[in-house]
Amino acid sequence: MFDAKKEIKNIIAWIKEWFEENGPKASAVIGISGGKDSSICAALLVKALGKDRVVGVMMPDGTQSDISDSYQLVEHLGLKHYVINIGAATTALKDTLSEQFELTNDTRINIPPRIRMTTLYAVAQSLPNGGRVANTCNRSEDYIGYSTKYGDAAGDFAILADFTVSEVLQIGDALGIPKNLVRKAPSDGLSGMTDEDKIGFTYAVLDRYILEGVCEDEETRKKIDRMHVLNLHKLKTIPGYTR
Repeated sequence: MFDAKKEIKNIIAWIKEWFEENGPKASAVIGISGGKDSSICAALLVKALGKDRVVGVMMPDGTQSDISDSYQLVEHLGLKHYVINIGAATTALKDTLSEQFELTNDTRINIPPRIRMTTLYAVAQSLPNGGRVANTCNRSEDYIGYSTKYGDAAGDFAILADFTVSEVLQIGDALGIPKNLVRKAPSDGLSGMTDEDKIGFTYAVLDRYILEGVCEDEETRKKIDRMHVLNLHKLKTIPGYTR
């Protein structure tokens, strides 16, 4: 049985230890989307470091229909935060690339997450005592590669990497984060689709397969296996030739 309260204590202790070793005075910098993962990570960081050492960054791409959720989260936690609109940057890059390439839909979708990560590191390096960028991906997303390499898949430390979506939801509930943030339909905020619509199966099905090895639909199992193998490169460090 998953014990969310026990895991919260363990995560908080791990965050404290990691920062002692990798930035005793540094702040944690985290992108705030208003979704469950960034909300839960931010809440855990506040518990571990205190709100004065956590910096939230909202990064709408032009307009963001659910940015009110991001504001709700930073107000709930009392977070210092910045709003940095990346719309001009993403438009400029897409326009420049389009002069020489026919951009695929996936290319267009993945440009904003990479610019967002660039933004987070720029904020981190501009803070008085420096910053460390939080990765907010969970185990379920990582398993099937549902993240952007060097975009949201990047970061200096990963808080939820060992937890499936179903476990993350339990952690969010135990932390007392507003339910409309924890339980909102997960979406990349870029494609106009929910995560589950886009991948073609539910996180509940995926989590059961990850944790128990059970997937009753054979075609879904094959799809999950295929996605996992194709995207393993996202979880590995850069391979380097050695003499």
